[in-house]
Amino acid sequence: MMKSLLRAVLCALLLMAGAVSAPYAGPAVAAQVPAPAAGAGGAGTWTPPLSTRGRYIVDAQGNRFRLRSGNWDGAQGSWNGSGDRNDPATHHSGQNAHGIPIGLDRVPLPTLLADFRALGLNSIRLPFSNEMLRDSVPVPDAAVAANPALRGRTPLQVYDAVVAALTDAGFAVILNNHTVTTRWCCGLDGNERWNSGRSTAQWADDWVFLARRYRDNPRVVGADLYNEVRRDFFDDPNWGLGDDHDWHAAAQEAADRILIEANPNLLIVVEGINWFGLPVDGFPHGRPTLTPVRTLSHTLVTSNKLVYSAHFYGYTGPRHSGATGIGETSDLRYQDMTAAELEQTLYDQAFFVSAETGTHVTAPVWISEFGIGADETGAAPRTWFDRLTGYLTRSDADFAYWPLVGWSADAQGNPGGDSWALLRYDAAGRRSGVLDPGDWRTARWSPLATTPGRTGPVPATPAWYQLTTDHRDHNASLRTRATGDWDSGARKAVCPDGARLAGLAHTGGRGLCTTSDLRAPTGGHTVVRDERYVPGGGDWATGYTKFQCPGGQFLIGYSLRGERVSAALCAPARTALPGGGRTLWFDRGDNRPPGGPGGDFGYGNHKGQCLPTEYAAGIAFTTRAATRPSPAALLCRPLPGPDARQQGVRG
Repeated sequence: MMKSLLRAVLCALLLMAGAVSAPYAGPAVAAQVPAPAAGAGGAGTWTPPLSTRGRYIVDAQGNRFRLRSGNWDGAQGSWNGSGDRNDPATHHSGQNAHGIPIGLDRVPLPTLLADFRALGLNSIRLPFSNEMLRDSVPVPDAAVAANPALRGRTPLQVYDAVVAALTDAGFAVILNNHTVTTRWCCGLDGNERWNSGRSTAQWADDWVFLARRYRDNPRVVGADLYNEVRRDFFDDPNWGLGDDHDWHAAAQEAADRILIEANPNLLIVVEGINWFGLPVDGFPHGRPTLTPVRTLSHTLVTSNKLVYSAHFYGYTGPRHSGATGIGETSDLRYQDMTAAELEQTLYDQAFFVSAETGTHVTAPVWISEFGIGADETGAAPRTWFDRLTGYLTRSDADFAYWPLVGWSADAQGNPGGDSWALLRYDAAGRRSGVLDPGDWRTARWSPLATTPGRTGPVPATPAWYQLTTDHRDHNASLRTRATGDWDSGARKAVCPDGARLAGLAHTGGRGLCTTSDLRAPTGGHTVVRDERYVPGGGDWATGYTKFQCPGGQFLIGYSLRGERVSAALCAPARTALPGGGRTLWFDRGDNRPPGGPGGDFGYGNHKGQCLPTEYAAGIAFTTRAATRPSPAALLCRPLPGPDARQQGVRG
């Protein structure tokens, strides 16, 4: 009855019906897209692939690569969900994109790319729908009238051609799974979640297919996993509950599959949660964005590939859906905030991830959607746009404007079409927008696009990784995965290759890893399930069970059965390791280094963490009655000289 009530309330509020896609049938096989010619330029000099160092994205030479991006939409769909799909009036802003990047009917590709370059862009976020991947019907000739070489191609083949043209011109391309069905989002439209109408595994299958399709094109640099995850009629997405609506777990699964099965060079872009609850005063609701990352971040099987993403529009708010009339609440919109309130909210919802360096949450933050209309006259939204673009400039943020391309009815940009587009083209291909006189946004866009920000080499710094065994294994090591299940039936956590275990939580199953060159390049690992490696006279936790690594090895993982420690996983070091050390107890309170390097990796639980100049060599716990059998102490030993000086820094 409650679900029926919720459905009725939502129907009344949002006045939309969800369209759910057909079950997954597997994408058709298509030819690989060739890599761009060596030395292709046009969007700046940079060397793929891209990766991350702390809060920055860097190229293969270690130089900062700031994403100055635009969203070239259309392939995700433009139909509003009702009426004749052939009638432009049933499409967003009267623009029928025919399921391909918009504007190909009006402007030749070389002209579009030249205009993108003139905007100061170096990268394009390129949305697509899952439905597009298996659409075998060629697009109408009229949809590619300005690019006749694309006639007779399916939407995916047109998408291929656009990707090739962009990358040949030197742009970085980030693939964005925007929708499930090829229709406009984002309400109750069948595109609410990554697994609307399909399983998480089937969704990940699509990602593996597309990542493989472009893996020989090094300027396809990223996979933006899913756009604006939000509530459907009945259910909310969540971050870490372990069910089939767990976005944190789904993103981890898809990311690891992409990196293992398709392309280890791709950046993985994870958005936060865009909406939960009912937009009614008195009911729980809101836009968490990236706030859950503070307590539960991602650790991928390929390190230095994670980017977090958030969207901000003035007419929405942290708890405001953006609706007017039905569905509108009394909550504050971003455009209603003072400058100080807006900056604090941006920090709390997204920018803490990049600002709080040296923690497990630290990653680049990409504001991959924001925008406003060229015809906007309201003081509040204009002021919001001023403040947001100013904040993005001052914080040296990565960004992507929405949308990049739209239609207009005449060369002056009106009437009709999408007034939000940075570049607008009439039926004859004549341009209007921020590159031309009269667009009020130009004065705000230009400083954002042209202010240099940080450039040049970004030095390597220690990275920190959170492990979680909340609901499943968390094996972030490719080397360990290759050897099979090392403790069948237990929940297992293993640090990424090139990292060592630094800390454990007393309860909750969380762990903390840090980068290290300590592991030997060859050799397997040792599973420790008893005290055989505790030497005589070396009892470092009297009365407790001690799982200690053999001499010359260090901790990279652990396993649990319920709360009880099941095993320790140790790896051989590339150099001799000092013995001795100290016992670090954390069963009755936190015991972590000053300053908390790595951040709070187990909120609400006691935690123990060796110093950055130490390695962990053992786990102690008790099985006494009425006592938790969870980790209670670590054996911390000094790192060998060079490792102690570097404190785990790995280039």
